[in-house]
Amino acid sequence: MIVSRIEAPRDEVTSNLTDLLLAGLPPEAVLTDPDVTASYANDMASFCPSGAPAVVVLPRTVEEVQHVMRTATELRVPVVPQGARTGLSGGANATDGSIVLSLTRMDRILEVSPVDRIAVVEPGVVNAALSREVERYGLYYPPDPSSWEMCTIGGNIGTASGGLCCVKYGVTAEYVLGLDVVLADGRLMSTGRRTAKGVAGYDLTRLFVGSEGSLGIVVRAVLALKPKPPQQLVLAAEFTSSAAACDAVCRIMEGGHVPSLLELMDRTTVKAVNDLAHMGLPETTEALLLAAFDTPDPAADLAALGALCEAAGATQVVPADDAAESELLLQARRLSLTALEAVKGTTMIDDVCVPRSKLGAMLEGVERIAAKYGLTIGVCAHAGDGNTHPTVCFDAQDPEESRRARESFDEIMALGLELGGTITGEHGVGVLKKEWLAREIGPVGVEMQRAVKGVFDPLGILNPGKLF
Repeated sequence: MIVSRIEAPRDEVTSNLTDLLLAGLPPEAVLTDPDVTASYANDMASFCPSGAPAVVVLPRTVEEVQHVMRTATELRVPVVPQGARTGLSGGANATDGSIVLSLTRMDRILEVSPVDRIAVVEPGVVNAALSREVERYGLYYPPDPSSWEMCTIGGNIGTASGGLCCVKYGVTAEYVLGLDVVLADGRLMSTGRRTAKGVAGYDLTRLFVGSEGSLGIVVRAVLALKPKPPQQLVLAAEFTSSAAACDAVCRIMEGGHVPSLLELMDRTTVKAVNDLAHMGLPETTEALLLAAFDTPDPAADLAALGALCEAAGATQVVPADDAAESELLLQARRLSLTALEAVKGTTMIDDVCVPRSKLGAMLEGVERIAAKYGLTIGVCAHAGDGNTHPTVCFDAQDPEESRRARESFDEIMALGLELGGTITGEHGVGVLKKEWLAREIGPVGVEMQRAVKGVFDPLGILNPGKLF
């Protein structure tokens, strides 16, 4: 197993570390106050241990990142890359004595090219800021995680994030054309391209996407853009069971329809959103399906989709009249995770992805698990691509309830694998799902992944303890 090889005495390393970092960094970029560095210790995941970083560094340039990595290599100090820390798997959690490398100040959009349909950005650019900037050029950056107003492009790349539009437009990996990456020893490497096509050599760009900062530090990204689509219209369909809603999803996909969004909220989630935001969603429903089209004639497409929903047993199908009403429905979906957190104060958010044909079995299984453990588990899902978010609500101050929450979380992941799915569709492995990654890919897969890690990071100093 690759671990960080910190061979010098801990106090000696700590005493030298700050001085060596300051030799190549401005004083304001190096934070050592323990009260301040403690605030960088973890992301938003539950049940994920974190350590006390020795120092937090906030670089603004590639050269400063290179200096940090050369210093870390010289002293054998682990480095934990971070973005906005909105992750849900503990992938950005600090380890004891580490350098936390926060890339949030590298937040420039360096280029937007309408002809090449690309944007060149630094890792600290916030997803929503990029989306708004490229919109000025009539362009569109599709990946839109629920935390898009806070999360950064670097973090999106590190975890291979998805979002609400994946059913039509795909995930982050499909939009990363090229990267500049600072390696563990401080060398700078460029991967990929800025051309529409290119197959030169191994696809190292894809290797870094989803690697959770364990292979190198992304300092620049070339991202593909799309022409801005027409304003989408949204439809809401009520169902008397999750099974019926999932049947509708299967009918829609089998029928060849390409919605720009196809989302599901179960009864528990709908109630939580109403309790939080008083949005007037129909609490009599067992499942609420939201669908959208951004085609030239979205009303006609929604009508065809609505007919399929009715054939699957929808009790009510309500298309939005305009963009404002559509946005209101989408806001309800975006509030789902926040609303579920308010139920008990703490949540564990899974992101098991299953084949679309198994979506109904997944939701039925989650209902059984919730009853077995006596817990509230709400499910919202990117239904169009089978990516479910079973969200376990519990009181973190209750040890017994916390135990049941963790066990139910594990059973949900086991169910996903049994149904031919994967333990993570977009949140990453981090600390939370290390054991489950090994189960999913098997011993040979783990051996090969560790071998790749060893090539890029022979000292094991990059985000140690994550993934495997």
